[in-house]
Amino acid sequence: MLHILYFVHDLADPAVRRRVLMLQAGGAKVTLAGFRRDDNALAAVHGVEPIELGRTRDAQFAQRIAAVAKSALRLRGLLRSIEKPDVIIGRNLEMLAVAKRAKSIFGGDMPVVYECLDIHRLLLRKDVFGNALRGIERRFGADAALLLTSSPAFVEHYFRSRSGLDLPILLLENKVLAIEGMRAEIAITPRLPAANEPWKIGWFGALRCRKSLEMLAEFSRQMEGRFEIILRGRPAYSEFGDFDGFVRDAPFMRFGGPYKNPEDLAAIYGEVQFSWAIDFFEEGLNSSWLLPNRLYEGGLHGAVPIAVDGTETARFLAKRKIGLTLEKADAAHLVTLLGDLNKDRYLAAFNASAAQDRRQWMTDRAECQGLVQRLASLTHASGQIAELKALPQMHRNRGGLQ
Repeated sequence: MLHILYFVHDLADPAVRRRVLMLQAGGAKVTLAGFRRDDNALAAVHGVEPIELGRTRDAQFAQRIAAVAKSALRLRGLLRSIEKPDVIIGRNLEMLAVAKRAKSIFGGDMPVVYECLDIHRLLLRKDVFGNALRGIERRFGADAALLLTSSPAFVEHYFRSRSGLDLPILLLENKVLAIEGMRAEIAITPRLPAANEPWKIGWFGALRCRKSLEMLAEFSRQMEGRFEIILRGRPAYSEFGDFDGFVRDAPFMRFGGPYKNPEDLAAIYGEVQFSWAIDFFEEGLNSSWLLPNRLYEGGLHGAVPIAVDGTETARFLAKRKIGLTLEKADAAHLVTLLGDLNKDRYLAAFNASAAQDRRQWMTDRAECQGLVQRLASLTHASGQIAELKALPQMHRNRGGLQ
């Protein structure tokens, strides 16, 4: 059984849980290690007791770097009881650095994989600091065996053109994990609102975009109750002045708390007609390039996606002729897009999405096994590379003996 040591930036991130479950479903044994930013029991994986490296805080880059440096000094002791892994994965740049440190501790030739699902804005700066950070990424990532990323736009706009990394790339989209024992009944029938009930837009997942929050609140006010905004997930409180107070004061908006992914997806998406597949957190950069989790979650569960023009999400929808695209990112244009919504228009949008091949939204057990097999193949390649590197030294040794 392939043993994977997985270093993550946030043990409370539901996406980390999904990746661990995916690796396990593919047949791997996973040792999980990482930092914790807050407590989230819904992100726990049954049977996996993570190694906690410390605490970090959102939007505190300097604090995170200090925590990583401190963990590097303690890492040998923390890993003492862990058997030597076959593959090490570092999720995000700081965890790639920890993964490299772990490899040196184990003293093996196991491959290190760089998993990068967001391009941090600091990596995109054009000043000395940005150049230095990209240099650090090149240093730690230059000999990685594989790069895992989630959007072709990340490859096009960053990894191939700016990063300086030249690595094999595996695209792992943020699809819904759908394996035996996790498939709830998925409603794919249209959900017209009952008489006098509003249309509902769901914004689910990592709630970190203040512009989206303000835009949706203003839109629902202008629509005077014809639309209700449902929020579920984990708010990044560092990005909002007062998230709870703002939502409490918004008359047509409510927050339903966190949820378990993928187990609760059918229930929460079954409550809404539309999925907010928009993020302005790093507008024009990472937010324009990503393909968010909720795009796939909503697609699988019959919620019509809403995107904004000029993004990778909008291109994804346009290619399939589905969803609704906002021409400009403000409440007035959202009113123009949805203000005349009626039964027939909704059904047309729903039917177009429902007609899509559902496999494009989900990751099944076969795909999980394919991922683990791909990671397992790196162990053979790593051994071959090590042998090739050793050949010159062997020849020199032989020359000295003759």
